[in-house]
Formats: sequence, structure tokens, C-alpha cells
Amino acid sequence: MLFEIVLFLLDVVVGLISGACLLRMYMQAQRVPFGNPVGQLVFALSDWIVMPLRKVVPAKGRWDKSSLIAALLLQLVQVLLIWLLLGAKGSVLALPWLAFCGLVKVILSGMMGVLLIYAILSWVQPYSPIYGVLQRLADPLVAPIRKVVPLIGNVDFSALIALIGLQVLLMVLNYVQAGGLSMIAGVR
Repeated sequence: MLFEIVLFLLDVVVGLISGACLLRMYMQAQRVPFGNPVGQLVFALSDWIVMPLRKVVPAKGRWDKSSLIAALLLQLVQVLLIWLLLGAKGSVLALPWLAFCGLVKVILSGMMGVLLIYAILSWVQPYSPIYGVLQRLADPLVAPIRKVVPLIGNVDFSALIALIGLQVLLMVLNYVQAGGLSMIAGVR
């Protein structure tokens, strides 16, 4: 039970910080201003790891590579710690793959969170200052669906459809990640 608690806490902390790094990268790519509460939280959670990396990997263009590398490094540290907690058994070669799977899992979970909050706010508080930020973050995900799926009774189901698609992708990713975990544990 103690091991599960440690894994849960590690997953929460690493997921939160690597998610902040990825959100930072995505907000910069979407040119969302950081003067809002979401942007300030993202900076507070990610500056300590992104800024030193920026000295090595300077920002160029719309995509902040140092934020992506920071998130990947955090996922790698998490997988390495889990591997060590399991007694360093199994193949160390699976660790980068598992870190990559963890990164994709954080991306999918983050996109689901943005879509869920966006959909709820669109129903109950569309004039909230955070709604504009969420709309700019969610539009690249729902705009292609809106072109295909029309409004049904003046209700936009594009966010729901995107959530279902992301959940399916998360299920597939969990299956792939479980295969990597069995390689780490040495289970054949």
C-alpha cells in the first residue's frame, strides 16, 4: 500500500509540473497572453526547470522546445524513480519509451481537462475571463469537428466528441504503456 501511495504522489507532482511545462509551450504556440491567472500559475510551476534549459535550448519560433524537454525530463525522472523503487529489475532500455508514453498521457489528459472546463464554462459562465483563454486553447481541437458535426438543437457537441476521441486514445496509450511496464518489471 505504501508503494501505491508513493507512486500516486509521484504521479501527481510530476504530472502537474510537466503538464504546466506543456501548457506553457501550447499557450506560447497559440499566442495566449500569460497575464491571466492560468498563465501566472503556469509560469510559477515551470520557471524553475524551463528557464535553465532555455540557456541550452534557446526559444525559436512558436514552439518552446525547452518546455517540451523539461516535461520529457520530468517524465524520465519519474520512470527512473519507479524503476529504482521496483529494485532496478528489468530492462533499462524501456525507460525512455515509458517516459515518452507518460508525456503523451499528460498531453492527452491536459487536452481533456481543457475541453471539459471549456465545455462547462461555455454553458454556465461564458463571459468569464478564463473562458477566453480556454476557448483559444480548445479551438484547435474542436474546430475540425465543428466543420463535420453540425449544431444539434443549437447545442455544440464538438467538445464532447473530442473528449470521447481523446479518451479512446488514452485507452490505447495505457495498453501500450502497460507493455512497457511489463518490460521494466521483467515480466515475460
